[in-house]
Amino acid sequence: MAETRDTHIVEIPVDQEHKHHLCSMTTTNMFEAIDDHPLTEISESPGHLLLLKLWQREEDLFAKRIARKETRMDSVKAELFQLCSFFFIFHGFFFTLLFTSWTSEQNHPDQHHSVCKKWWIPSMVSLCTSLVFVFLVQVKVHGYWKVWEQLQRERNDGRAVTRCIQELRMKGASFDLSKEPQSGKRMKSSSVEIKWKPVTWCSHNLLTFCLVYFTGLAFPVSKFVLCGL
Repeated sequence: MAETRDTHIVEIPVDQEHKHHLCSMTTTNMFEAIDDHPLTEISESPGHLLLLKLWQREEDLFAKRIARKETRMDSVKAELFQLCSFFFIFHGFFFTLLFTSWTSEQNHPDQHHSVCKKWWIPSMVSLCTSLVFVFLVQVKVHGYWKVWEQLQRERNDGRAVTRCIQELRMKGASFDLSKEPQSGKRMKSSSVEIKWKPVTWCSHNLLTFCLVYFTGLAFPVSKFVLCGL
């Protein structure tokens, strides 16, 4: 047969005085922890509190400037897209007119010969118009990368201020008031900068190079179309 075991619950009496003593100890420890908290130390130190408020304000200003620059970059991207669209629409319309003119002149050999001699006129029109678009695109591209560089500096400075705020909140009154935010920008040797600067410049102006290349290809198209080559 299985043995049955009785379970006994033992109650330990706690008087009201002991309960009050435990509550008072808990409350005391809680207030001591609050007093030792870094934020409490900062609130009691006018210098640290002022520095925290200044850095928080600076952090907010960085965030606003970053948002404005990101908006500006998006606007420049939209403008570049519009310019490139107009560039290709112009050439499409221009080549259509040339082809239409060449088709209508097939029935008049004399006119066709005289028009063929003036092939450079539409070619120059195409070239000049294309160069205007290329110039406008290059201006926008230059402005875009200029804003991009400013944005990177703003982000680095903003992260430096954020790190200092976090460090100040963790250390409290022991934080060195003479410390200044460091951007933490990685230093590069001059040889590395010289090596990669041309590559960076080419990548930044890739769109302009593509438009110039297309312009060069489009220049002799007028002769091929009008002269039937």
